[in-house]
Amino acid sequence: MNKFRPLSARRPARAVTIVLAALGMIVFAPAAQAAVDAEAGFVLNSFSFLVWGALVMWMCAGFTMLESGTVRTKNASVICLKNIGLYSIAGLTYYLLGYTLMYTDVSGWIGSFDFLYGTTADEIALVGGKTEVAASVIKNKYSTMSDWFFQMVFVATTASIVSGALAERVKLWSFFLFTAILTAIIYPVIGSWTWGGGWLGEMGFKDFAGSTIVHSTGGWAALAGIIIVGARTGKFRDDGSVKSTPPSNVPAVTLGVFILWLGWFGFNGGSQLALSGAVDAIAISNILANTNLAAAAGVMAAITISRPVTGRVDLLATLNGAIGGLVAITAGPDITEHYWAIIIGGVGGIIVVLGMRLLEIMKLDDVVGAVPAHLFAGIWGTLAVCIAGGGDFVTQLTGVVAIGAFVFVSSLAVWWAIDKTLSARVTLSVEELGQDTAELGIEAYPEFVVMPDADEIRDFQESARSVGNS
Repeated sequence: MNKFRPLSARRPARAVTIVLAALGMIVFAPAAQAAVDAEAGFVLNSFSFLVWGALVMWMCAGFTMLESGTVRTKNASVICLKNIGLYSIAGLTYYLLGYTLMYTDVSGWIGSFDFLYGTTADEIALVGGKTEVAASVIKNKYSTMSDWFFQMVFVATTASIVSGALAERVKLWSFFLFTAILTAIIYPVIGSWTWGGGWLGEMGFKDFAGSTIVHSTGGWAALAGIIIVGARTGKFRDDGSVKSTPPSNVPAVTLGVFILWLGWFGFNGGSQLALSGAVDAIAISNILANTNLAAAAGVMAAITISRPVTGRVDLLATLNGAIGGLVAITAGPDITEHYWAIIIGGVGGIIVVLGMRLLEIMKLDDVVGAVPAHLFAGIWGTLAVCIAGGGDFVTQLTGVVAIGAFVFVSSLAVWWAIDKTLSARVTLSVEELGQDTAELGIEAYPEFVVMPDADEIRDFQESARSVGNS
């Protein structure tokens, strides 16, 4: 018997098969394509969080260069240690408690006190080969820890702002203790009010990437520390004049600002929180363009106003003008009328220069100009959302005042407690010799500074300890 049927007999069966296959493609193709699109979006979103987060992490290098170049050579090494230390502390505390306090089960005022935030059970199962959970994982639109990483580098930026303002006279371990409290509790609480969906978020408070949530928070915390710790010895003379403390490394400061400028593209661009379609691509392009325009306008405005305010074209004020422009646009970089970015950034640069002069008049010693650049410009940027970004003035002002009051009062209390227990400020002898030698026993520029020998350092450290104990 011939096992092959004649061609004429096979044609109807083949036709039926083809028709059924075509019908299957019509019915199931959209669902299959949607699944592919969802997974692609999941991958792109997660990858963008990691790349943007890496750029924001690189801002820590910018703060390190800016601060170490601004202080005197005898305090540059301890600045380097503070910045790598604060980044590490922020990563640990935000993992241990901070993230859940900010984003998990937010009641309106605060999240949950759950510890050790981590990868979900479904993600662990998927990595282990259980593909049946893929749909539930992809439905989240991004991987759990990619989001955690992106949020973590923001809290590290907040802590970096405090470091430079209190340079040259705050104790290393006192600063680290404050950083731990800031990153574990203070920042997450105000974050839960806003980005976590708390009461300010429900009111419609707009702060796209954190002019107030990140930068003003750091500025308020720094201002509280400046008040408690006090000015550097001899900074403000009895006759009311201000002692000039020129930076030790101007190229390092300039490089630091450029690094911050670069990192800000990740800071603002990543806050779109998605990169899975044409809309996100267009929005991020607008955000990066506005970020760059605002920074450039801040520079030019600061150059222009620095001469009448300071009596010269002030390079440091100009560099801070770039930061002021960046901070100001951070609350609303997603606006589509790009000329507003120039106006907002330019005003931010002017505010920074005037703010630096105001602090001198008030005898508040901010070594790097962190308070004008991050606090003052942050307030302006948050309110400027009402002009170009659709914000409601009452809501925006409520957010600025509420966050400012909470952060400043809580930071002031923490700094006061640290000062009364551990002492926040180094001794006069440590300040005169320099923290590099007194606390670390190493100079940043040993070829330019006469370094005491080992015996002299040991004798000094023992003397400093005995003074502190008494």
